[in-house]
Amino acid sequence: MYSNLGGSGNRHLLLFFIILIAWETGSGQVHYWVPEEAKHGTFVGRIAQDLGLELAEMVPRLFRVASKGRGDLLEVNLQNGILFVNSRIDREELCGRSTECSIHLEVIVDRPLQVFHVEVEVKDINDNPPVFPGTQKNLFMAESRPLDSRFPLEGASDADIGANALLTYTLSPSEYFSLEKPSYEERVKRLGLVLRKPLDREEAPEIFLVLTASDGGKPELTGTVQLLVKVLDANDNAPAFDRTLYEVKLLENVPNGTLVIKLNASDLDEGLNGNITYSFSTDILPNVKSKFYIDPITGEIMVKGYIDFEESKSYEILVEGIDKGQPPLSGHCTVMVEVGDTNDNVPVMEFKSLSLPIREDAPLGTVIALISVSDLDSSVNGQVTCTLSPSVPFRLVSTFKNYYSLVLDSALDRENVANYEVGVTARDGGSPSLSATASLSVEVADVNDNAPAFAQPEYTVLVKENNPPGCHIFTVQDFY
Repeated sequence: MYSNLGGSGNRHLLLFFIILIAWETGSGQVHYWVPEEAKHGTFVGRIAQDLGLELAEMVPRLFRVASKGRGDLLEVNLQNGILFVNSRIDREELCGRSTECSIHLEVIVDRPLQVFHVEVEVKDINDNPPVFPGTQKNLFMAESRPLDSRFPLEGASDADIGANALLTYTLSPSEYFSLEKPSYEERVKRLGLVLRKPLDREEAPEIFLVLTASDGGKPELTGTVQLLVKVLDANDNAPAFDRTLYEVKLLENVPNGTLVIKLNASDLDEGLNGNITYSFSTDILPNVKSKFYIDPITGEIMVKGYIDFEESKSYEILVEGIDKGQPPLSGHCTVMVEVGDTNDNVPVMEFKSLSLPIREDAPLGTVIALISVSDLDSSVNGQVTCTLSPSVPFRLVSTFKNYYSLVLDSALDRENVANYEVGVTARDGGSPSLSATASLSVEVADVNDNAPAFAQPEYTVLVKENNPPGCHIFTVQDFY
């Protein structure tokens, strides 16, 4: 059952192997789950048995599995009906930081045409250590800073999810600093150094610290960053913002130059020591820097790149206010930008499978085509409904989420209509709504349902006597 799971380093994977749990809903959906990084050949489930298919009919009925955008991660052995891992599955590569990660399979068989939906949930394992933005960070602190001064630090990130990404921090022993650890109830995780002993540049011009991040996996993985604190003689007061956290809402697709927020920091010092310049923190993510610009004089943050809700639903902007003293001191704040969705994506339709032409004696309910619809927008803007062109002997049946079947709804007669042009319209729930239309030509195949018929039931023919054998007398067509 667990073939190809060799090696003591992989034994912990066995704890995650929940292989035989599957259940089937009314829509024909089956669920399995499997840990990421499972070996090639790892057993996932008896898919043929769970779908109610006989092994002997899998090949004759053209059993096939499609996985949109997932390549050949999973395969089915047509001899025994077992679904197994075919190539490396990396949950972080498939789903990023999403808490839910599944591979959706479409199982299609012919004669008659049936479609089943199978969800294979990919479980996370602790295969990514915490990572800091850099291996070393330099901090500049004036010796005049008062006790309990706080110096923010950028935390680590972990590509895993759940407990495997739950980070705790420790600081190497120091008589000068303690670590302010983030509270998990906070929306923005605050991590920083707190000054516990007055600094004296003449006594200790540099202080070396090591910050360690540990995740909650078993066994745990760790990452470190070296902190170099340089103690400087400088002006006495650092710039201070009105608030440490600003929250802003911004609609997607706003034009470049749109004002996001105007920040203001103050400094109790005079002259150059109180003259503040605004900038993004050096720890800011590249995608944030490419979308926004901050005016160094006014503190205005403006849009400079394309804001797309489908690309990112929020941005965290770290801002510094730095005075012009010698040495300079800085204050910090965070601007949380929440991006609002607009209805800017048209629904997309795809004909997944066709069973054409259709026989004129096909029974009602025969599946003619499978249709999938999607919309990149969220909420009602991404809710799609499909309608059919009128006066056709077909109807749409919703089968699973955004999947529809085009089925026969009334009897066909090829002698009356030999071909139908069917139009399908997908419309989202936005205001105003967006729609897309696709057409399908449905040909009606003939069956032998009409007997030959003569023009009249009886004919009278005069034949001269003494005709030689083989002589032509008449052709039935002569009477038409």
